[in-house]
Amino acid sequence: QVQLVESGGGLVQAGGSLSLSCAASGRTFSTIAMGWFRQAPGKEREFVAAISRSGGSTSYADSVKGRFTISRDNAKNTVYLQMNSLKPEDAAVYYCTAGVGQTIATMSQAPNYWGQGAQVTVSS
Repeated sequence: QVQLVESGGGLVQAGGSLSLSCAASGRTFSTIAMGWFRQAPGKEREFVAAISRSGGSTSYADSVKGRFTISRDNAKNTVYLQMNSLKPEDAAVYYCTAGVGQTIATMSQAPNYWGQGAQVTVSS
């Protein structure tokens, strides 16, 4: 089992920046691919970003490419999502995800584990 706890959500103005963190426990962090999904009201959950176990490979949804950056610190068992140039359409609950035995490709489809979510609100 992998436990995930997100932090760092909040309210930001359009054009601003926000950073999310996710602390993982339950397995050796460096053996787990990590990622982020989001869900806006009335919409389905959608993939945002994923990062490989070593951090050497990343993947992003087209809607966030060039604005969001996913990173990880294996010494701190933490994955981050830096969000810049935020738009009102980025407002959503952001979920940290983890994949045991998964690649970043499969992480964009069906991660094994999910956090409880962190609310991001973007005001226009």
